[in-house]
Amino acid sequence: MDILQALILALIQGITEFLPISSSAHLILPKEVWGWNDQGLAFDVAVHVGSLVAVIIYFRQDVANITRGGINSLLGKPYGSDGKLAWLLLLATIPAALSGLVFEDFIETNLRSSQVIAYTTLIGAVLLVFADRFGVKAKDLISLNWKLVLFIGLAQALALIPGTSRSGITITAALIVGLTPTAAARFSFLLSIPIIALGGIWQGLQLIGTANTPWLEIILATLVSGISAYLCIHYFLKLIQSIGLIPFVIYRFALGIALLAFL
Repeated sequence: MDILQALILALIQGITEFLPISSSAHLILPKEVWGWNDQGLAFDVAVHVGSLVAVIIYFRQDVANITRGGINSLLGKPYGSDGKLAWLLLLATIPAALSGLVFEDFIETNLRSSQVIAYTTLIGAVLLVFADRFGVKAKDLISLNWKLVLFIGLAQALALIPGTSRSGITITAALIVGLTPTAAARFSFLLSIPIIALGGIWQGLQLIGTANTPWLEIILATLVSGISAYLCIHYFLKLIQSIGLIPFVIYRFALGIALLAFL
């Protein structure tokens, strides 16, 4: 993988990581269309680190408040809604974390195909339009309880299937339980922090002892992924307030059909 390929893939990853359109669906396109080789584990870790740093920086005040609230709850101090949200985020992370440990090998062997990604892209579009159409869309994050959060967490576990889109399925689930589109997106972004961190640590452990890491490409990919992810979060939150989620539904349908036609 040369520098240009690394920059293009990092840009794709950064833009699509937090949009409900599936980053994995977009990352297979260069491979299928131009015949690029797999980017490798080190690259995957780098671009996810970039995305993680971006979401932490963007929601830095929320992260600080949630962390403080969680620590206060452990110390027996008053913790308020921030401490409650800390535990709810932890609860919502557990299904995906456990599913990843149990099903990782099966998914890598059987579900990382272009056909699977095309169909899950289309199915995700159907679910998102259903949630957008029939969701109550009246609750904020303070209204969340453990039952609603566990439902969102179980939905996040489905994102292990390539093409599902972690942000897409969690926003969909959050809309189904009644959150407003903005609250659904914020919760999805905050929920990405622990799961991306856990995934990065897990992948990083697998890199121990490996050699020939292309550090220049890795560093550039991390920067590009982080900057593009930050901008994506910022503008996505503005867009859903003005145009809603239907344009992303239409895009998913178009992408899924295009993938099936190409393949």
